[in-house]
Amino acid sequence: MANPVAFSVIGSAWRAEFFLRIAQAVPDQLAVAGVLARRESEAERLRETWGVRAVTTLEELLALDAEFVAPAVSWPAMPGVVRDLVAAGAKVLAETPPAPDLDGLRALWNDVGHTDLVHVAEQYTRMPGHAARLAVVRAGTIGTPTSVELSSTHLYHAVSLVRHLLDVGRGDVVVNARTFTAPLLDPMDRAGWRADPQEEPRGTTLAMLDFGDGRHGLYDFVDNQWHNPLRGRRIVVRGSRGEVVDDAVTRWTDDGPVSSPLAYRRTGVDMNLEGNDVVHVSFDGRVVWRNPFVGSRLSEDDLGVAAILADAGAWARDEAPGPYPLADACQDHAVGLAIEESARTGADVRVAGEPWA
Repeated sequence: MANPVAFSVIGSAWRAEFFLRIAQAVPDQLAVAGVLARRESEAERLRETWGVRAVTTLEELLALDAEFVAPAVSWPAMPGVVRDLVAAGAKVLAETPPAPDLDGLRALWNDVGHTDLVHVAEQYTRMPGHAARLAVVRAGTIGTPTSVELSSTHLYHAVSLVRHLLDVGRGDVVVNARTFTAPLLDPMDRAGWRADPQEEPRGTTLAMLDFGDGRHGLYDFVDNQWHNPLRGRRIVVRGSRGEVVDDAVTRWTDDGPVSSPLAYRRTGVDMNLEGNDVVHVSFDGRVVWRNPFVGSRLSEDDLGVAAILADAGAWARDEAPGPYPLADACQDHAVGLAIEESARTGADVRVAGEPWA
């Protein structure tokens, strides 16, 4: 970009620091105008740790030269913060989810849904592998997509991927879920490696998502699956003319069934001295995803976050549509809540007729 996107952050915890770290990694494209921390001690820590301007009131934050504001606050606090920002006329990129429960989602949508000032930082469709799969599916490579099996991430993030791969929009869905508990060694969490891990009870939630017309998703998530190195991730996207299984694409052609890989160009491997980056993902000789932040050395999850921040900047400048509409984020979380309710009650739960749909 000719000049980096300037955005402000509300919050000082783990997720807020994601935004700060990513902006620090790509200063030619992203810049932090300021951070709002509720306590002066937290503001001072942010100044010392990240070298950012930190303030303690919303009025001070809104006076800064930011193109949008990214609140990264607790689930209960998020709706009120979003309302305050919209009332001030600010463009908002809210953290996920935008409200803690179904009533909160409906009330927030009623108050701000009509403004088009609120988008949500749902980054999973922008991660390299998922973005490449989405490009291949949307190109019609496997025909009409009919099902997605996903064991990777939880609830609203997983629902986002399933909905976008199936292209089902925000229509009705019936959820049937169950949770099973079994022992599992869990040697790592968000804080890092555990000193003496032991087998402990861990839950696995399985859910069938029925979108109608034969389109369905299978959700499979193990507690702490994000961090546990003993539990991998997998995805299957099936269509009328083939399927994608992780990074392998099989489809029908004039020469019969053909399989091709999604190929990642990664630098910094063996004698390559370009540094550690995933540069692009290609399919059949065509690049289907390209890293806009080569040289940043960001992880794949961070690349997804960086992409949605950059896309929010283009939206704030009226150069592109918004990156992830509030309506989509509300639908993702509503279906995620239905998964939890169905697993708890053992009954089907229907998500239908919501105001954002």
